Amino acid sequence: MELLMRITSNPEVMRGKPTIRNMRFSVAQLLELLAGGMSFQDILHDYPYLEQEDIQACLAYAAMIANTKTIRKLSA
Repeated sequence: MELLMRITSNPEVMRGKPTIRNMRFSVAQLLELLAGGMSFQDILHDYPYLEQEDIQACLAYAAMIANTKTIRKLSA
């Protein structure tokens, strides 16, 4: 899935935690914002360096992780 290419895991960035486009913004941080009730528009306003596709990629990544039948190696 092309969206998942936005999710990176690099030992040099946040100790290898899954992040968005190799930035110091983790997938977990973004998912916590969504779980807390922030809308896509709110997130994009508060974090202008993020793109809508980044949010969609985090959701796709979370869905992949929740599906225990899927295993995918992250690129750096």
